[in-house]
Amino acid sequence: MTAVHQFVPTLAPRDAVGGHYLAVQETLRGAGYRSDIYSYEAKDEYKRLARSFTSFTGDGRGEPTWLLYHSSVGSPVADFVAARDEPLIVDYHNITPAPFFSRWEPAVAGALMKGRRQLAALETRAQLGIADSAFNAQELTDIGFERTSVVPILIDVVKAFAAPPDPATLGRLADARARGGADWLFVGRLAPNKAQHDIVKAFAAYRRLYDERARLHLVGGSSSHRYETALCDFVDALGLGDAVEITGPVSAGALTAHYETADVYVIASDHEGFCVPLLEAMHHRVPIVAYSAAAVPETLGDAGLLLDAKDAYTIATAVHRVVTDPDLRLQLVGAGVERLREFDIAKSRRKLLDAIDGVVGPAS
Repeated sequence: MTAVHQFVPTLAPRDAVGGHYLAVQETLRGAGYRSDIYSYEAKDEYKRLARSFTSFTGDGRGEPTWLLYHSSVGSPVADFVAARDEPLIVDYHNITPAPFFSRWEPAVAGALMKGRRQLAALETRAQLGIADSAFNAQELTDIGFERTSVVPILIDVVKAFAAPPDPATLGRLADARARGGADWLFVGRLAPNKAQHDIVKAFAAYRRLYDERARLHLVGGSSSHRYETALCDFVDALGLGDAVEITGPVSAGALTAHYETADVYVIASDHEGFCVPLLEAMHHRVPIVAYSAAAVPETLGDAGLLLDAKDAYTIATAVHRVVTDPDLRLQLVGAGVERLREFDIAKSRRKLLDAIDGVVGPAS
């Protein structure tokens, strides 16, 4: 029996990439491959699901063994697999370009640069590069990967986004809605590349032009304390402290409550390798207004209003149109439901196995 073992920097619950690792393992095992997960760290309830990467000493059964490394940041795991003799596959989840973080978090920028150097070094012996999106696959090709396949993140949308709304959060948000005004939503870690500051600019313009009672909810943890502090100061400087909620990390139930009470999902990111929250918004029937950058157009398809420019008034006007035009809203929501079918986990599993089988061969 052939083995395809995964090597990952971090395995953590409530993380889309972490869920992908487990779905990949289930898919490989279901196809007849032996497959374990080796990580630099495994957190919380996932600790029992992975072994330390340093414990791997090879396959003593004399059967073919492949390593599948997941690249998303600099990690000692990359150096470990680079030094092994087993044939290698790289699954690339995108590494944010370091310049986005250089002025905010130099240490983070250094880790990102290290990750890209490691990715380039792995190219010399990787027999296949798998990428979440064609955008990511092009980056692999530019580095020098000769063979690539696009396999979306393996995610069971219905199961992953099934948490019932947290009653307290839902009640609080519903009370605010009852007082009037539209609710904007963005979900993602506070990070320079996700450009929450541009959303705030557009929101300020929207309140000035169209809806002085509107609210903005920025949901997610932080990748940069300095950026978070600057963002909060910016909100206060614009006099929006009572209208902009920066939640920090929230529970799955609280996240559902935010989606269920949102009028529009707004994304102004400069760099995304896939963007799972777009799928969440589609699942919860929230219309999307998005800046066309990086992998966002590819993931979104025709399931949102895609903008070539992201100046404040362009975004504000687009949001106003979505909020006030019921026919457009229905069109975008319906397109989102259809778009989700392209990311059905059964389809993604098949794409993964087709890619793996093409280089590894049959499981047994």
